Amino acid sequence: MRGMSLMCAAVLVSGVAMAQAPAGPAGPAAEVQRSYASQKTNILKAADKMPEANYALVPMPEVRTFARVVNHITEAQFRSCGVSNGNKEFGKPPADTADKATIIAALNASFAECDKAFAALTDANIGEMISLGQAKRSRIGLAWGTVSHDNEQYATLSLYLRLKGLAPPTSEK
Repeated sequence: MRGMSLMCAAVLVSGVAMAQAPAGPAGPAAEVQRSYASQKTNILKAADKMPEANYALVPMPEVRTFARVVNHITEAQFRSCGVSNGNKEFGKPPADTADKATIIAALNASFAECDKAFAALTDANIGEMISLGQAKRSRIGLAWGTVSHDNEQYATLSLYLRLKGLAPPTSEK
């Protein structure tokens, strides 16, 4: 019975801790900015952690290389964040066969573009509609789409790291 009481107390305390508001500003803009910052950290660490020789890793013939996944993130961020920033021209990633330093430099440049876009988000402007080709998206929709895409691509990078016996950044202790 005592063990059950301790377990119930632990669950109650952890539930209270999880219910507390995160540190920093509150509101929809701040929420998506925190999520973006988390994904940025994870992706940059994953790209850095993979040895250069494994940037050409192809787990199966019909699957992209690690470098192609990183470059895909770069392309998507240049486009989505560039649109949010009002750009008409977008940065381009290097060749998938470029060296690791060049690929990471382009990834950092795409994150710099996104840093501007996410920093400009406010609770007052998140509903503003932005043209994205033939479609229109709200600023918050575009931002959450970027975070969602980054999260999906980070999962792929994590799998590639595990295939090489490396722990993804979110699994490090």
